[in-house]
Amino acid sequence: MSQQSRHVPVMLQRCLDLLAPALQAPGAVVVDCTLGLGGHSEALLARFPEARLVALDRDKEALRLSGERLAPYGERATLVHAVYDELPDVLRRLGVPRVQGVLFDLGVSSMQLDEADRGFAYSQDAPLDMRMDQTTGIGAAEVLNTYPPGELVRILRAYGEEKQAKRIVAAVVRERAKEPFTSSARLVELIRDSLPQAVKRTGGNPAKRTFQALRIEVNGELSVLERAIPAAVKALDVGGRIAVLSYHSLEDRLVKQVFAAGAATTAPAGLPVVPERYQPRLKLLTRGADLPTEEEIAENRRAAPARLRGAERVREDVG
Repeated sequence: MSQQSRHVPVMLQRCLDLLAPALQAPGAVVVDCTLGLGGHSEALLARFPEARLVALDRDKEALRLSGERLAPYGERATLVHAVYDELPDVLRRLGVPRVQGVLFDLGVSSMQLDEADRGFAYSQDAPLDMRMDQTTGIGAAEVLNTYPPGELVRILRAYGEEKQAKRIVAAVVRERAKEPFTSSARLVELIRDSLPQAVKRTGGNPAKRTFQALRIEVNGELSVLERAIPAAVKALDVGGRIAVLSYHSLEDRLVKQVFAAGAATTAPAGLPVVPERYQPRLKLLTRGADLPTEEEIAENRRAAPARLRGAERVREDVG
């Protein structure tokens, strides 16, 4: 299990500290919505010996590896093959009406990046797949080879914030007419060749934004997240806490909006006394987003773009 021993969960201590006040009581249930290699889950089980864990992942290989890792905790850990927007159904099936803690660690797991044949990493040649659950849906190659040019431009701009989207897509359309895309190396080379010199000199690997955009499209990540964060907040008991680690501005903005809406009063202006049904449902636990320290980034370079936000459920939905 060397892969797991190498894996350092992002901002682990701060996630645990943020959730701690809600997880001390016997029988507390904490949901890890993004199990991955199980680093956060293992730490939650170890730190909160009275708590029970429900962990979700859409990747069957992640579930298998984490199952081995978490086996010593026996029945305290329940692992489920599911996408995190399926959380309400999972809890209903398990007979868990409310939970005390929820953790999301968004983005690609270390295992997916490290396994060359998954096609997530632009640094090594692999089949262009990028599906987190390889049992369903279409891969990145099919997106590149079949989507209309306008749709590809939209995806690169919206999900990759790629300013050179039109230029890259024009090159993709020209090349796919000669031969369909199958490998990541060919895409990386095409992106390098199609960008102006000035662009290539800044901001790391020029393929990074395109790969991010394709991954988000293939896995429906933002639409899933749009459903999942409100569902997780709804599943929280009063006093329950949620912590979310995001890795790019689109995810972080979504989380920020849901938390801000929950922490705002919905009362019409000018009421002398605000009735309970208009009071905030959430209390924000982070000022803006917490960022990783230099030490955390040195320990795990994938922590660099991370943003951590937390909130506590302070009242039931009323009316």
